[in-house]
Amino acid sequence: MFRESLPIGAGMLFVYEKPQKVAFWMKNTLIPLDMIFIGPDGRVNGVHANAVPGDLTGIPGPDDTLMVLEIKGGLAARLGLEEGAELRHPALNQTVALWPCS
Repeated sequence: MFRESLPIGAGMLFVYEKPQKVAFWMKNTLIPLDMIFIGPDGRVNGVHANAVPGDLTGIPGPDDTLMVLEIKGGLAARLGLEEGAELRHPALNQTVALWPCS
């Protein structure tokens, strides 16, 4: 919140205890963000690109969201992060992760 810039290699990762319905808003956010919604197997199950700074409208994710990654607006497209992309992270259950950490 209240950041005027975000480096390309930075972001925020929200990890929930279990998959659930989530929604985010942009109150007190000064820059556009991409929100990448990630399911329990590490698959991207939704992307909201360039969320509007200051907007109080809820941005819902899919019902089975385990993690949400917020990055600089427009970066998801530049990196090719779209529905179906697979991510790896130690917070994922490694026995069900599509791409387990080694």
